[in-house]
Amino acid sequence: MFPIRDHNPSGRVPYVVYALILVNVAVYALTWAELSLDVRAIDRFYTDWGLQPVELSSGQDLHTVFTSMFVHGGLLHLAGNMLFLWVFGDNLEDTLGPVRFLGYYLACGVAAALLQVAVSPWSPVPMVGASGAIAGVMGGYLLLFPKARVDVLIYIVIFFRIFPVRAWIVLMVWIGIQLVQGFSMDPDQGGVAYFAHIGGFIAGMVLMVPSWLWRGGPRFWSRTEGRPPHPAAEYVLTGSRIPRVRRRP
Repeated sequence: MFPIRDHNPSGRVPYVVYALILVNVAVYALTWAELSLDVRAIDRFYTDWGLQPVELSSGQDLHTVFTSMFVHGGLLHLAGNMLFLWVFGDNLEDTLGPVRFLGYYLACGVAAALLQVAVSPWSPVPMVGASGAIAGVMGGYLLLFPKARVDVLIYIVIFFRIFPVRAWIVLMVWIGIQLVQGFSMDPDQGGVAYFAHIGGFIAGMVLMVPSWLWRGGPRFWSRTEGRPPHPAAEYVLTGSRIPRVRRRP
């Protein structure tokens, strides 16, 4: 289940969202070109710039709290993160403004990393990716725009279908999956950093509370009907140009 767009895109150009996507893609492209043929160099790169909980717990490599947000473990990892940032980030940047949104994004990423370290403080496995910071963006989106409509691509083997779904359903299902997976796996064994997702999501909601209250809290939901204050976009799904072959009688 993948969100591919919301129905109320931002009325202004989300420069910070675009810049974050560009930086993440550029870092991946440059490191892939330089390191793809040298396994030892790849290991050193992730060790130097990814966040190792055991190092952070010892007070070392503090810079990796930030650098790890811009390092990804593969093309699908990068693409999935950037898709979620593109879908949910523009309206939050429009609401907070570019500078505050950037600070909010980085703060969520730091909170996400710290929760993962708290859960597995002696793990030597490097943690990389923007997932924690983007989870914070999703948490803030849930608080401000719970009734926004999001188009979700659902696929089962060869079945593909796009459905419009309320944002609160998409985001609650997503965080529910993170909770189930996080508490059913050993965080010291590596893999997906589910507690970073959980920490980022919670931090995103908490950090967005002052902005939500300043706008009126529940009254803000009443004014906007729980959706971004922008006109709904009209999306038209065109039919396939591939001719249909009918079975002969």
